[in-house]
Amino acid sequence: MSAPTKKPAVTEREARQVAEAAREQDWRKPSFAKELFLGRFRLDLIHPHPMPADEDAQRGEEFLAKLRDFCETKIDGARIERDAQIPDETINGLKELGALGMKIDTKYGGLGLTQVYYNKALALVGSANPAVGALLSAHQSIGVPQPLKLFGTQEQKDTFLPRCARTDISAFLLTEPDVGSDPARLATTAVPDGDSYILDGVKLWTTNGVVADLLVVMARVPKSEGHKGGITAFVVESASEGVTVENRNAFMGLRGLENGVTRFHQVRVPAANRIGPEGAGLKIALTTLNTGRLSLPAMCVGAGKWCLKIAREWSAAREQWGKPVAFHEAVGSKISFIAATTFAMEAVLDLCSQMADEERNDIRIEAALAKLYGSEMAWLMADDLVQIRGGRGFETAESLAARGERAVPAEQILRDLRINRIFEGSTEIMHLLIAREAVDAHLKVAGDLIDPEKTLQDKAKAGANAGVFYAKWLPKLVAGPGQLPRSYADFHPAGHVDLSGHLRYVERSARKLARSTFYAMSRWQGRMETKQGFLGRIVDIGAELFAMSAACVRAELLRSTGDHGREAYQLADAFCRQARIRVEELFDRLWTNTDDLDRKVVKGVLGGTYTWLEEGVIDPSGDGAWIADATPGPAKRDNVHRPIR
Repeated sequence: MSAPTKKPAVTEREARQVAEAAREQDWRKPSFAKELFLGRFRLDLIHPHPMPADEDAQRGEEFLAKLRDFCETKIDGARIERDAQIPDETINGLKELGALGMKIDTKYGGLGLTQVYYNKALALVGSANPAVGALLSAHQSIGVPQPLKLFGTQEQKDTFLPRCARTDISAFLLTEPDVGSDPARLATTAVPDGDSYILDGVKLWTTNGVVADLLVVMARVPKSEGHKGGITAFVVESASEGVTVENRNAFMGLRGLENGVTRFHQVRVPAANRIGPEGAGLKIALTTLNTGRLSLPAMCVGAGKWCLKIAREWSAAREQWGKPVAFHEAVGSKISFIAATTFAMEAVLDLCSQMADEERNDIRIEAALAKLYGSEMAWLMADDLVQIRGGRGFETAESLAARGERAVPAEQILRDLRINRIFEGSTEIMHLLIAREAVDAHLKVAGDLIDPEKTLQDKAKAGANAGVFYAKWLPKLVAGPGQLPRSYADFHPAGHVDLSGHLRYVERSARKLARSTFYAMSRWQGRMETKQGFLGRIVDIGAELFAMSAACVRAELLRSTGDHGREAYQLADAFCRQARIRVEELFDRLWTNTDDLDRKVVKGVLGGTYTWLEEGVIDPSGDGAWIADATPGPAKRDNVHRPIR
């Protein structure tokens, strides 16, 4: 058995190649969002709104009723916040309810819920306490069940899924103390040894890791004779010898989160526990996240609904200058934003979830947009709620109750939601990930033109291919249905506000977005990937256009089914008008911004030019390394692993 390998030294280009190799390279199914970024508004891919089968809806609603009763009677959110821990009896109650197996097929003992109802369940649980929602989400969305469902062998499914459905909690371990969104530098190793692998390394921020029974671990297999090597996924028993939970981490929010640091020292993992082939780990992780990311916006939708409820009740009860504060425009505009945005976020979530269930479309971009948009907008809504509540918004629920007022945890939801802009891909990483997918068609036809390692012959061939592609594509960006006043007339039924104009705006803006992307590629070519500010705005425009589309389609669905149709049209109209203002600002900022100046300032900051600006304060930070030492070896701390039984 060979010694563990050292942490790999990776260049920028090598890191990019690792990430690129992990991407799904092909588009075998249509994608509404991909087409949107290419300037093609394919409304037919999302309208009429897809619907769940009757039996799926009935099964889902029956479980939601049981779950609601459990949340109301068995989840004490105040206790979890106070004790910074989810009580064992609460977790065991969730096990008995079958909540660990919501997404697991019934043949393995799970509930077999659709993505739609799984997400509704997470929104419900997350509103009772976000830490409980995070536990269930990490277990099923990215933990053992999802990668096994997609890539596991039948033997692995038979072995692990029944456990995950009822008794065993799972966790997903990728991040390391010195490795975040750059997995090419992964240091945890899995060295082949007969019919096993020997695992060594340290994993950070292991959500559920403190209480987990089963772990999905990403580790680097060294290349050797008979072994392809590369980053590989394994199912690891947390009770295995050499597995130590060295710390239970504490955070700004989600105080009940069972998140820790896990060390592996000479842990023997059977080869039968490897998920997929060697080297497929990152692809498995990214594919798992394609739908797994939807759990996060699900809980953001739940947060939005709660923010709306509290804003409505408080703003009607609180009077200033002779009338409820809701009727003061400065407060009212915030309430309108919360209501309209919650409607749109739920529209995006339900649309993505139903498309995931039907498997007719490739939703990798849609799910990423839902995560990005939901996390950013939920944070803004919670911030507005705190502002609407004023001093009471900054006061803890416990303090409010102590002096005789309703214990509204507004400051807690702000803290709890903040992590969503970082979880499962930070906003900045999501911008780059989505931008890469959005320009995929361009790179396929013209990528060799801007690749410095390609030969002149390759570039010439790419130039010819690009000429053919753009000769057909560019003329279609000049005009479209968005310029015809009667387009999308279905969205202007009698007696309702007109949504057709918003869809025409989306169609026009999609073409403008595609033209802007093409112009930027022509201008910057190989430097395009360094223009992260520009790419982020491109993605944000696409996110707004996608949300506008989903809101209109949902409003029409509710109108056609007679379920609050008039009110839904009003909310969709309000949201689209608010979104259009944001889109126009983003388009302006594509070309009018301070990106170049910001880069100069950053160089000055890091070069010490402005250290004089830091004078006059005290740094209360304690001593210690910026990044903890993660050298492989035996544990030096007690094991704080706490299995729930």
